[in-house]
Parts: sequence; structure tokens; C-alpha cells
Amino acid sequence: MAGRIDTATVQRIIDAADIVDVVSDYVRLKRRGSGYIGLCPFHNERTPSFSVSKSKGLCKCFSCGKGGSPIGFIMEIEQVSYPEALRLLAKKYNIEIEEHELTAEEKERENARESLLAVNEFALKRFEANLTDTAEGKAVGYAYFRERGLDDRIIKKFRLGFSLDKRDSLYQEAVTAGFKEQFLEETGLCVKSENGGWRDRFRGRVIYPIFTVSGKVVGFGGRTLRKDKDVAKYVNSPESTIYKKSYELYGLYQAKPSIVRLDKCILVEGYMDVISMHQAGVENVVASSGTSLTEGQIRLIHRFTDNVTVIYDSDPAGIKASLRGIDMLLAEGMKIKVLLLPDGEDPDSFAQGHSSTEVADYINENESDFIAFKTRILLDGVKNDPIARTKVITDIVRSISVIPDQIMRTVYIGECSRMLAIDEKVLALQVAKFIAEKAEKDSNEAQREKIRRESGLLEQTGVVETVPAERIDPVRNSGADSAFLAPYERELLRYVVRYGMMYLGDTVGEDETQVITFNVLDYIRNEMAQDGIEFTTPEYALVFDGISEYVSLHWTTDYNLFAEKSEISKKQRLAEGISRIKAEAVDLADIQRKESELNERVDNECRAEMEEFTALYIARAMASSSNSIIRQIVLELAEEKHQLSKIHTKYSKIETERDRLRDLVPMAYYNLSEAIIELRIKSIVAEMKQACSEMPRNDERILELMRSHAELNEMKKEFARYLGERIIAPRIRH
Repeated sequence: MAGRIDTATVQRIIDAADIVDVVSDYVRLKRRGSGYIGLCPFHNERTPSFSVSKSKGLCKCFSCGKGGSPIGFIMEIEQVSYPEALRLLAKKYNIEIEEHELTAEEKERENARESLLAVNEFALKRFEANLTDTAEGKAVGYAYFRERGLDDRIIKKFRLGFSLDKRDSLYQEAVTAGFKEQFLEETGLCVKSENGGWRDRFRGRVIYPIFTVSGKVVGFGGRTLRKDKDVAKYVNSPESTIYKKSYELYGLYQAKPSIVRLDKCILVEGYMDVISMHQAGVENVVASSGTSLTEGQIRLIHRFTDNVTVIYDSDPAGIKASLRGIDMLLAEGMKIKVLLLPDGEDPDSFAQGHSSTEVADYINENESDFIAFKTRILLDGVKNDPIARTKVITDIVRSISVIPDQIMRTVYIGECSRMLAIDEKVLALQVAKFIAEKAEKDSNEAQREKIRRESGLLEQTGVVETVPAERIDPVRNSGADSAFLAPYERELLRYVVRYGMMYLGDTVGEDETQVITFNVLDYIRNEMAQDGIEFTTPEYALVFDGISEYVSLHWTTDYNLFAEKSEISKKQRLAEGISRIKAEAVDLADIQRKESELNERVDNECRAEMEEFTALYIARAMASSSNSIIRQIVLELAEEKHQLSKIHTKYSKIETERDRLRDLVPMAYYNLSEAIIELRIKSIVAEMKQACSEMPRNDERILELMRSHAELNEMKKEFARYLGERIIAPRIRH
């Protein structure tokens, strides 16, 4: 069982993890401006809205709102705990993890998902060892793979294995190693019989492990080598917390680099199809593992490429049965091609019987457009049957209607018009009809879902998790008042997240001789403390307190460390620049002039880097918080969806929000203060009405309330005057 990761190691992992590098393992990113963009891996979309900022170290989808720091992204994409995400990143960046022993209570809280993954990894190692280190494994399993033409390199690459033909061999080994029976049963590795005994699910079978896109083993496929007709040829892991077959593709972990490099994915059907193609040198190949293609699997492919080639053997019945999955690919905006293998061949046999060059050449020369292929397949044998021909044409037109890109739809309509000898306008009208029907169906379903939600029949879920009760201070939760103040609190907190450590102004100390510099966070904390103001929205209070605590513990050390690195970098740049100047300058005057320019340029560069570090410090740090609420809110507040067009900044410098902090931060604080005063005034008015209606009347209490009402109104006028005049300098405390 893993221990707790020490703070120093956590910081090394956070410092090493590059957001673009991490996200690129799961999403195909394209450069856009100073950042990157790709298809969101968290929801179904055809137009990229997932933004990645290398400078900020953050990613976010502007459609579904999910994203975060490298740690937050890994937690969300892999559905793992905070410590497990740290371990995954540590492994990626070869960082040795130092841990301390967990307490009994901490061990009890260990994530069940980690236990399931651990027992699968244990089983995988046993299966591998059985294949190569036991007499039975060598004679049966290893001999089978060699007979199928696989070499040792490919066997190791796909981590193929063998389960001994004994009733409970794996069960006994796992229990002896300390794994609980419940995890052996939930993963499907072992099955409990009615009489209480246990047996291995995969006994006597060769094993094909199934990995997630990040390389975690989540399931297994087992093929029997017996000829008995009453024995199932293949047995697969049942679905579990960690394994959903409709969201996994066999071979994707091994194929991912090649898919990205070639910008194309080849889709086949079975385990051996994938493995043999890899051995033949065609590595951008994945399989749906015998199941019908699902939306989840298509989304996996779409993360890495828009281009898919589907390989079919020559069985017409099998081709027709799988055409629906191809329509689903089209609906996702994928560009589909189809490859038909020669008679009697499947991808496995074809790859085994040809060289890598021959396989690659055959694919490139024979893959064809899907719509044309589908037209040929479905029309074969029905040319003289008008009714059957009409059904086929309708099916083809329906396929065209699911294509989201209008230009591509138009091109296909023209192609089909020529192939089917039907007026292009007729086909276009039918396509439009199908699109309208689909839109109406989706609208009706959305309306029904809305009704179910509003009636309580369907539980609503939000992106931000509910705040655990023990983390909320009940004194701060003031119901309707909190809801009224929330927008003002959010705006103030936004300045803390984005600019908290940035310089805001100077003030004079108590001895009136010392000048004290303060930043945005200092100003807001001091003003709130002096005025007795707290965040009433529990989530915002949690974030603000978390930021304050983190800064007090780490800021000085982190800033000094970055400043030291900046000074070293500055000296290196100056030395390199001076060396170039001396090599290129024509005389002493030229050297002096260029050295002066170099000093000024390097000074400006280092100053800008320090300012950027300061500006992004809080957002970067808190986006990697172990608290999911803090991570989510910080991500929302740190990200800027809209930026000024280059048209507006081409010929003049536009004053940014950062430039106007001395104006905007105090204004945000005074807006919140004014809102609090407004609430107090309403409360006093209500008390006055209550006091006036009581008999006998308490005139002294009424007069006291009236004085308070007048004082608050004066304060409100003062705030209104300030907000109206837009005073630039914040209040200075003397």
C-alpha cells in the first residue's frame, strides 16, 4: 500500500510537469497564437474548444468548463485521486517519490480504484511470468504465439501472457500476496462459485492485456487453445469501476505516438489483427475488440486524429453489419476511408504474409472513400430491385446527412448523384429532411430531459463538487445575503487569483518613516480585516483562506529561489551576448554601444519574467491544490476566454487590466463594501418596521436604529462618490 508523498516531492512534480506535454499524451493539440487548442477529452465535440496555456500552466474547455493544472487534468482524465495523479506524473518525469508510512485510518481510506488497478497489475506480471518462466506456459502459450508468427519483441511490447490450466492458481497467489477477494472478484480475475470456492476466470488461456491510453491495465482478453466446442473461444474481463469496454480501444496505448505522427488511425477488429500489423511495421492500428464501435471509442480516436481508415476482410455480411459504426464516425466529423483486403485475408493473415513495405503500400494504394465504398457494397445485387434499391439509396443519403461539415456534405451529394444517377437537388432535399428530423428529435429529447430535471426525476450534477460540510464555517453561510454578495465576492477573489502577488502601492509604517510596499492580496486582506468583512460564500471563503495559507508558507522561499535563477540566467545571457558583440563589433565605440543595448534588453527581459512569475504565482500554485473545489474555482477565475483582436492592438498599446490594478482592485473592494452596507440598511429598515409595530413602542431602540440608518446612508454616499469619481489611488493607512 502506498504512503503519503512528502511536500518537497510534490513540489518537484509540480515544477517538472509541463501542461502541454501532459495534455498531448491524451489530446492532439494545435498551435493557436501563444497557446494550444484541441478537442476536449471530457465531452463530445467536433469543434476544438479545449485551450492549453503553456505560460500559465493551465488548460480549460470553454464548453464544459473542465481542465486545470497538470495534476487536475490527470485526476479528471484518468479518474484517479490526487496522490495517484502525482504518482503518474512522477513516473512520466522520472521523479523518485519519497513517502512516509500511512496511518491505519489513511490506509482504510485508500481509493478502491487503486486497489483494482494494483490487482490487475499483479495478475499481468503473473501471466507474463507464466508464459516465459513455466514449462506449461512455454509449451502451450509461448508456442501458440510463435506459431502465430509473433516474435519476442512484439510479445513483450503488448505484454502477452498465459494463465495456467489450474483451477485457482492466480487466486492462491493473489491472496498470498495480500490482495482482497473482493478486488479479485470485481476485476473478474477470479469467480466465486455457489459452494464458496474460487476459480480463475482465464485458466488455460493465452492472455491479451487491455490498457488505458496512459498505460494502466484495466482488463484482459483470454483465448482458449482447446478444441472443445462447448468452451468459449474468448473470455473477457467483465465491466468494473476501472474497465468500461465501450471507452477502451485495444492497442491505443501502443499506437498513440504513431497515430499522432501520421495523423491517421487504422481501425481493425481483433487483438491479433492489431499485433500482427504492429509487427509488420504499421503501428497506427487499434481494435474495437470484437464489439460494435461506440461513441466513447470514437472520442478516443478523435483526440488524436480526424482521419480513420477502416480495414475489412472480404466477408460482405460482416461489412454490412459494421456500417452503422462508420456512420457514427462520420457524425463525429471524422474523415473516413475504407480498405478491402483480398479474398480470404484478414489484417492478421495479410500482415503475416507480406513485408512491412508491401502492407503500407497496399493500404496507401487501395484505401477508398467511405461513401463510394458503401454505395458499391449496398447496391451490389439490388440493381434490378427498385424497392431494395430505394432502401439502399435512403441509407446512403442518411449517412451523408450525419456529416457535420456542410461543404463535405455537398461534395458527397454530388458524388452520389453521379454514382446513383439521381438528380443532385433530390438528394440535397432528402439530406435536408434527415437533418431537420434529427434536430427535432434532439430538441424533443432535450425538452424531456429538462422536464425530468425540473420534476426531480433526474438528478442534476454540476462541475463544481459540493463543499464537504466539515470544511464550511456555518457562521459565514448567511443564505439569501450570501447569494446577493456572491458576485461581488467572486470579482474580488478573481483579482486575488490573477494578480494577488503583484505590486499595488506603498504605505507609511507606524513610525511614519518606513515605507511599506503592499501587493493585491495584502491590500484586500488588510482592508477586510480592518472593516470586519469576511467572504459569506463558503466556496470563496475556502479558496481565499487556502491562498492566504499557501502564500504565508511558500511565497518568500519561492520568490527568492526564482530571483536567484533569474540572476544566474541574466549573467549567462550577458556573457553570451558580450561574446557575440566582441566577435562582431568593428571598433571600441561599437562594442560600448552594443553592450549598453544588451544590458538594457536583458534587464527588461528579466524584469518581465519576474513580473510574469509574480502575476501567475497564485493561479499556478492553487490550480494544483489537493482540494478539488479550490482547483475548480481557481481555474474558472484564472482563465480569460476573450482576448482583444490583433486589429485593436496593432497600432496602439491598449491599457490592460493589469495596468489598471490600482484603480480596479479598490473599486472591487468598495463594490463589495457597498453591497454589504445595502444589506445592512435593508436589515435595519426591517427592524425599524418591526419596532414601530410593537406595543408598547421602544422609542429608544427606534432612535438607535434611525441613527444607524443615517450613518449607513452616509457611508453609502461616500462609496457612491468614490465609485463615481474612479479615484486611482487606493486608501493609504497611516
